[in-house]
Amino acid sequence: MSLKNLREALKQQSDPKQAKILSRFFKTGKGEYGEGDKFLGIKVPVSRQIAKQFKDLSLKEIQELLYSQIHEERLIALFILTEQYRKGDEEKKKIIFNFYIKNTKRVNNWDLVDLSAERTIGAYLLDRDKQILLDLARSKNLWERRIAVMSTFHFIKNGIYDITLEISDILLGDKHDLIHKAVGWMLREIGKRNLNTEESYLKKHYKIMPRTMLRYAIEKFPEKKRLSYLKGEV
Repeated sequence: MSLKNLREALKQQSDPKQAKILSRFFKTGKGEYGEGDKFLGIKVPVSRQIAKQFKDLSLKEIQELLYSQIHEERLIALFILTEQYRKGDEEKKKIIFNFYIKNTKRVNNWDLVDLSAERTIGAYLLDRDKQILLDLARSKNLWERRIAVMSTFHFIKNGIYDITLEISDILLGDKHDLIHKAVGWMLREIGKRNLNTEESYLKKHYKIMPRTMLRYAIEKFPEKKRLSYLKGEV
């Protein structure tokens, strides 16, 4: 199955009306975070199915998809990459990790990050040095910062919270709401597993935390407790 075949499959599934909806949803207007992104109007489950059909593409072909302006092509590239990572041996996983790191700037929308980072970067770094995530958290590139925090979802699922909290410290002063949402989400995920750890962090930082970050972090709290955080009365 060639890259040409994949693009033909995408063309058959394209939906102009859905493409317009997705273009608005992913903020593709001038000056917005997704500026210039183009959509075919293909929903995620269909993209996953197509990725499965073309799961054996080479890294060269995957890279070509990643450098496409078409959002669904980049998404499918990442679906293929995560599947190859999941099934790969240690050498293959290392190759895919390095490939991803070299191409982080092409993982350039929040869904692309969220559907791939923890399954590749997070999975690879689980038992390895995590300094690269701290470096990414300090990047000027929005998507690299989101990759940093979202990669830690894999650690959270394995009961490791310290790196998420360290990255949260770095990102407390971030100006972008996509980072506020991601950090708040990961704090909430910690709380699902260890509420004391989340609350210990929140009590130190909630008064200086961006409002969106705090709202995401406390979303599942009982109403009385949630309101006490929002009012600054904890």
